Formats: sequence, C-alpha cells, structure tokens
Amino acid sequence: MIPLPTCVRIDSLGEDYPILEIDHPSCKARVAFHGAHVMEWTPAGHSPVLYLSPTALLEAGKPIRGGIPICWPWFGPHPSDTAKPAHGFVRTRQWALVACEDEGASVDLRFELHSDDETLANWPHAFEAILEIRLGAELHVSLISHNPAGLPFTETSALHTYLVVSEASEISISGLDGAPFVERAAGQNLSGVQSGDVRIDGEVDRIYQSTSSVVLHDRDRRIHVHKHGSASTVVWNPGPEKAARLGDLPPGDFPRFVCIEAANAAGAEVTVAGGATHVLRTRIVVEPA
Repeated sequence: MIPLPTCVRIDSLGEDYPILEIDHPSCKARVAFHGAHVMEWTPAGHSPVLYLSPTALLEAGKPIRGGIPICWPWFGPHPSDTAKPAHGFVRTRQWALVACEDEGASVDLRFELHSDDETLANWPHAFEAILEIRLGAELHVSLISHNPAGLPFTETSALHTYLVVSEASEISISGLDGAPFVERAAGQNLSGVQSGDVRIDGEVDRIYQSTSSVVLHDRDRRIHVHKHGSASTVVWNPGPEKAARLGDLPPGDFPRFVCIEAANAAGAEVTVAGGATHVLRTRIVVEPA
C-alpha cells in the first residue's frame, strides 16, 4: 500500500471492501476501491452533494447505488449481448490505488485498472483505465481510457453522478435548452428537443446531445456540472414506479436525487486508436442560490 497523508485513512465496510475516508479542511469524502467509486463528497460549509442510497449493496461484484459509478466500456445495456453486465464491468471491479496526495487545497487520488483474462472475456480489448479524483472545494473526476494495443477500440461511457436535491419535482436544470434528446423512460424511445429548463415530473431517462455544462437549481444552492470529452448529457430519475422495483433504493427516496451524467452514449461512441488515450471528465461546483 502506498503511504497516505494524515487526512486520509483506510476503513473497511466488510470483508475485502476497503474504502478511503478523507477528512480534509476543504471537504469530507469517502471513496471505495470497489469501482474506484466516489461515494460521498461534502465540501466545507455545505451539506452533502452526492446521494448514496442507504440500502446500497456494498458487496464485491455489485454496483453501488449512488455517488459516482463509472460506466465503461459501454453505457447502458451491451450493444449486442444483453447477458453481459449493464454499464460495463469496471464499476464492479477492485481498482488499485497508485497515488494519494494532500495538495493543500485538495486531496488528489489516482486509481488504475488493467485488462486481464476476466475483462477480456467480456470485452476483447487490452486497456489501461485510470481514474483521477480531486477532492476539495470542487470535485474533479477524470476517466482516462488508454489503448495500449495496435488496433483501435470503440467505447461508450458515463460518470453516473447522483446529486442530492431537496425535492426532485421542484428543481430545474438549465444549460440544455435546444438540445436534441432521446427519452427512454418506461421503455420509450422518443426523440425530442429540449425547450427551456429541464423539470423532473415522474420517471426521466434522457440522453441529450450536448457538450455544454449544466446547472442544477435547488431551493438554497446551485450545483454546476461541467464536463470535458463528453458529447452526451444524461438526466435520470427513476420516478415512483421504477424506484419501487429497485432493490437497492428505498422506494420513497427517489425525490432525494437527480443524476446528471457526463457521458458518451450510443450515437456518440468514441474510437480510441492504438496507443491513444481518451479523457472523460466532470467537475462539480456548489454555490449558494
């Protein structure tokens, strides 16, 4: 294990389930080795920004409901084999922590995951996946996918960010006015164009064609979601009926969060040439309303 600064300690949520506990002047946070998953982030002077389900399955091989799951190397169902895990396989793998530094204004982490026999059985490409996390007054998360082989591979991806809200039906999301979208809620596949701010009224599962930053407007704060290397923005809330079918989410908790995801979804696939790298990044900033 690499040396850790005094503001970071390793805790365990169970057998083979280590997490990092960060208690820094700029923020408090928890990050799991499982999926290199940012579970919680609370910048100083603010209430928690990331939603984590109180009934999340914190078990090896299970995705975590809440925080920032990493969807890679595909987003949503596998494009040709629905027997393969939804949203790829890296969110249920143990990543290696290779760097952890107190930079004064933030704590910077670097996790890595490399292809092996198990990943090659799901996706026949060599890869090096790197997640860089900066935890401070702002939250920066960068997913770096490197292709060490000679032939290109194609990926879709998302940083599936769950944001705490006071009441989902009362918030608005600006920055997507005029953006084309596909609505997939309740099995639909309907195309549209956003008019004005996004509102949450029941189940929402929209993939927007947009490279723009967005702002979530809540009662007492604004959450800015900036992004880089992303041609899609996903807005998701399960609504009451779908929430009741999710075993790792209390049925009454769906109004407590909205997902705003920096993504490259179907239709915005990224091809990474041999020897090349792609970076998908989100930056989250909170300010009073």
